[in-house]
Amino acid sequence: MKLLIIRHADPDYAVDSLTPAGWREAALLADRLENTAITKIYCSPLGRAKDTASLTLRRKGMEATELDWLREFSPRMTDPDTGRERVCWDWLPQRWTQEPAYYDRNLWCHTPAMEAIGVPEEYARVCKGLDELLARHGYLREGELYRAVRPNRDTVALFCHLGVECVLLAHLIGASPMVLWHGLCPRSSSVTTVFTEERRAGIASFRISAMGDTAHLYAAGVEPSFAARFCETYDSEERHD
Repeated sequence: MKLLIIRHADPDYAVDSLTPAGWREAALLADRLENTAITKIYCSPLGRAKDTASLTLRRKGMEATELDWLREFSPRMTDPDTGRERVCWDWLPQRWTQEPAYYDRNLWCHTPAMEAIGVPEEYARVCKGLDELLARHGYLREGELYRAVRPNRDTVALFCHLGVECVLLAHLIGASPMVLWHGLCPRSSSVTTVFTEERRAGIASFRISAMGDTAHLYAAGVEPSFAARFCETYDSEERHD
């Protein structure tokens, strides 16, 4: 089985849709996926993900199933440095790296800061949703691995968001989402490919073969949008915070 985890194209957060550049990215993504044999498409209920998926769905003559747990992972907290409200995982590196628990896959969401805003419950909800989806497609979670009840070579696409994408990947490979949130940057309209490996009959694990792939943009000579990144050097005018 193969999962394609697709981040929405360049967002216009003010209207929960896409910028003009984002619509261009979504069109190039549809070009890329048109001839990909996709068994089923799932989508976040948020507009920017649905709009990104819409062009692919139209091109392939498919419909998507909306799943609420695919919406952005966004419990809110007050930033201790700025006093502004922001998503729970957008911390300055010099702050979150001082807490060893954030590197631990079992402890990261049980710090006082995370428990105070309901992160453990939201994390459990997303993981439960993913495992139920995989069970429907033939892979039943047992401990840290999956029992291949109906082994298959189906391709399933998930249109979602950066934050929740890192939660899904962390659950599949046994990592702390905090490390993935701050160590990976899936660009707008990017495709992350995860496939099963069944080295012994009936026992499957998931492995990432491509992370945040934007080959469809580069093939068209289009530079990926800056969304999700921060300034490469502090003296630039790019986003600092």
